[in-house]
Amino acid sequence: FQIWRLITNFLFFGPLGFSFFFNMIFLYRYCRMLEEGSFRGRTADFVFMFLFGGFLMTLFGLFASLFFLGQAFTIMLVYVWSRRNPYIRMNFFGLLNFQAPFLPWVLMGFSLLLGNSIIIDLLGIAVGHIYYFLEDVFPNQPGGKKLLLTPGFLKMVFDTPEEDPNYNPLPEDHPENQPRDRDQNQQQHPQ
Repeated sequence: FQIWRLITNFLFFGPLGFSFFFNMIFLYRYCRMLEEGSFRGRTADFVFMFLFGGFLMTLFGLFASLFFLGQAFTIMLVYVWSRRNPYIRMNFFGLLNFQAPFLPWVLMGFSLLLGNSIIIDLLGIAVGHIYYFLEDVFPNQPGGKKLLLTPGFLKMVFDTPEEDPNYNPLPEDHPENQPRDRDQNQQQHPQ
């Protein structure tokens, strides 16, 4: 009943070394670019992508006997970002120039050169592709529909409530009726 391992397996990236720092940089960079780009203002959808991807990776990882999924999670984020930004030109260590959708495959090749197993990278690519297909491709097909719906409780927790277009604030709540600073307030209402 060590339930915390369902989360902590995504936090291990191996011993300190080049591969560890490489994963940290990519995790930070592409998580941030997704959050500020295609998930701007949609925090609940962003968290749901994490939960969906984590669930699938854990499920597939059990069958493949993979116990540490941090690198797979990073590759999933890179895959989703790269598919949503297909026209961005990338440069890998000044050696390779390619379009963004090839980035996960280049990273997998680099991981292979470092002597790592590519099974974890393939898992991240597969889960990233499943998410991308269900979220971005299938709903736009004839007869397709959105299958990944963010649960309401996540929206309630993470997203700001929508403004009611019919709301009319009281006159004293209008911004033009608010004092600009304390001195102006004291000039209007001397004690």
